[in-house]
Amino acid sequence: MNESNNERVVTRFAPSPTGFMHVGGVRTALFAWLFARKNGGKFILRIEDTDKKREVEGSIDHIIKSLKWVGLDWDEGPDVGGPNGPYIQSQRSESHLKYAQILIDKALAYAYPSPDEELEAFRKKAEIEKRPFLYRDHRPENPPVWDGTKPLRFKVPEIKTYEWFDLVRGNLSAGPEALDDFVLIKSDGYPTYNFAHIVDDLDMGVTHIFRTDEFISSTPKYLSLYEALEIQRPHIAILPPIMGDDKKKKLGKRDGAKDALDYKAEGYLPEALVNFLAFIGWNPGDEREIFTLAELVDAFSIDHIHKSGGIFNVEKLDWVNKEHIKRLNQAEQFILVQQFMPESVTNLDNYNLNILED
Repeated sequence: MNESNNERVVTRFAPSPTGFMHVGGVRTALFAWLFARKNGGKFILRIEDTDKKREVEGSIDHIIKSLKWVGLDWDEGPDVGGPNGPYIQSQRSESHLKYAQILIDKALAYAYPSPDEELEAFRKKAEIEKRPFLYRDHRPENPPVWDGTKPLRFKVPEIKTYEWFDLVRGNLSAGPEALDDFVLIKSDGYPTYNFAHIVDDLDMGVTHIFRTDEFISSTPKYLSLYEALEIQRPHIAILPPIMGDDKKKKLGKRDGAKDALDYKAEGYLPEALVNFLAFIGWNPGDEREIFTLAELVDAFSIDHIHKSGGIFNVEKLDWVNKEHIKRLNQAEQFILVQQFMPESVTNLDNYNLNILED
């Protein structure tokens, strides 16, 4: 099966530099990378840094270091350049403003003049009346000319039911209640994720988006914006969530989720972590469990991505890591564990290496 329908595949991973690289982010990047490599396409790394209040200094370098450690590379990105740069979202304001102006000219974007106090009153009234608060119910009749000092909000052109096809979930739909006017550009001059990622994906020729299930509820808003801009939307693949051991909620910081590089410090092989993450929500369709990165590329298929969540089982990770260690020769095994040995241990001759024993 040619999953790309004969088009040139372009995928991307677009993390926000707001802290450590969660293993869930690594898996999203991995699936997008595998699909691009399987189909002879292009993989792009883009940094989405327009939420300046949450940005953490050093996160961009940390993201790059984490992805390189697990063996992923990219054809275009902030450190390698490319024909569709810049690859730092906050540096792409010229393109964002261009498309914002297109929407303004089509009367599909407006400056939102209502003060916070008035909005809060609208929200309280909706709560009392037991109905959802919707910005589209409070559009200004004569909005001021947008000068960049107030939020620019998208005017949903048609309130309707949306139906779309997801490469993993199949046919999905959402009613008119899922649509609302949303901010395109904030009062600080930076675009929101909801707007910027659509513009950037268009500029970079992205054909396939891999994202997690929390974005399903926002998809109708994106579809409305694609239509308003009269552009073809990329194919979407919603990945299953990574669940904690309790199987009740997604793996998070409070549930033991760690920085990807913490696993490096604990002695896990990058090949093992990638192998393990690939199997959370995917399988090759046979009994094989141990794969190199190259073997994952050969075996990868969207058809085998699961709809339901997979469990982050540390015992399984330990087993996968042990199987990958077995594939190393003794010198490679020694290099791996040397960081945990006493400083007096300097060679294989004076140390009995039994790292595979329980």
